[in-house]
Amino acid sequence: MARSGGAVGRGAQRASPCHHPSSDALQQKLFISAIFQDPRTALPAVAKKTSYPKNDIRVLLLEGLSPTAVESFRAAGYSNIQTFDKSLPEDELKRQIADTHIIGIRSRSQLTADVLDEARRLIAIGCFCIGTNQVDLDAAEALGIPVFNAPYSNTRSVAELVVAEAIMLMRGIPQKNAECHRGGWSKSAAGSHEVRGKVIGIIGYGHIGTQVGVIAEALGMQVLFHDIETKLSLGNARSSAGLDDLLARSDIVTLHVPETPATKNMFGAAQIAKMKRGAHLINASRGTVVDIDALATALTSGQVGGAAVDVFPVEPKGNDDAFVSPLLGHDNVLLTPHIGGSTLEAQDNIGLEVAAKLIRYSDNGSTLSAVNFPEVTLPGHTGSKRLLHIHRNMPGVLSQINDIFSREGVNIDGQFLRTHPKVGYVVIDITASEEQADKLREQMASIEGTLKTRILY
Repeated sequence: MARSGGAVGRGAQRASPCHHPSSDALQQKLFISAIFQDPRTALPAVAKKTSYPKNDIRVLLLEGLSPTAVESFRAAGYSNIQTFDKSLPEDELKRQIADTHIIGIRSRSQLTADVLDEARRLIAIGCFCIGTNQVDLDAAEALGIPVFNAPYSNTRSVAELVVAEAIMLMRGIPQKNAECHRGGWSKSAAGSHEVRGKVIGIIGYGHIGTQVGVIAEALGMQVLFHDIETKLSLGNARSSAGLDDLLARSDIVTLHVPETPATKNMFGAAQIAKMKRGAHLINASRGTVVDIDALATALTSGQVGGAAVDVFPVEPKGNDDAFVSPLLGHDNVLLTPHIGGSTLEAQDNIGLEVAAKLIRYSDNGSTLSAVNFPEVTLPGHTGSKRLLHIHRNMPGVLSQINDIFSREGVNIDGQFLRTHPKVGYVVIDITASEEQADKLREQMASIEGTLKTRILY
């Protein structure tokens, strides 16, 4: 059920349905005034004395995002906000996204190419989490839609959980807890160890991996790490000679790698066999990284002494769905429902970070830290009209844009250009009337390869 969050609800007026044009036609979407406009829902351009009214920009926030996100939008002047506590079924998501200009999601909402095909007015996507696997980034890029995320805001929360689990595993707490729940009483020091002096092996020495190392070292642990890139170590952490070296020396192995084709099932039976017998494994990265069946077998045999798993290859879509895993029933395993970053502090920080990026793009055109889009950091444009042009990355576009300004006798105050392999992004500041700016935008929109055009007053 939707929470009351703005003026737009289920009864909001929608664009008239029509046929779906080819993918090439989809790439000819236009942005009228400060809002992207799809030719399938073409509306007449209306001169505005200011940017497109913010109360007409529809912001859709799904999956119970932190109130800090809503507060950020409201503080920036956006009032047309609708929030949902959960993800939406695909049909409903398609219906909602059709009239949405900015959408915010977490990990459960799947913005596939089919869903994005319905997003006729969408200008930006915010992933209020670290990962962006739930978005078809190529499809979004082809439509000229930047995607923003929060790669740093929950770093501390994940790192604290990992170190806490390392302590619990070294003490044998999962087994002892399970026995107590069954009425048992196993008061013994056998198999119970301090973490001080033990080796924690960190696979993936990025933002989270480095934080895990800092906290672990503060507890007196020896920190060993492995990464496919050369990384500068923090504190007394040391790079291993390779993955096999790390596995052979570590009392605890913790994974912090992204989900890519190269990392799918990267930790399977072969890697487990190279671990110290009885060492512990922690996975708070991505569910596809570990071969769960191989881990279950190793837990039964004793090759792995215990494990803590927060992410799974297949996860329930909602809290009411059943959780199924080969790891169920293993007393020496800590299972958590993908909550590594689920602290109030982390969610508040994520809400602030991603909302700020979306607002800055909508207000200013800046695409700094977009994951699928040319990154342009822009100054303010007080006293100037700002024209934005998103196009397929092909030769001659910039020269055609400059020819238009030259023919119209309009002086350019500032110009910014960045390109991706597939998309180019040009930002032009000019001193001109609204009528001139509208005329220039219309001419820019007619350039072959144009995806979107936009004016910021």
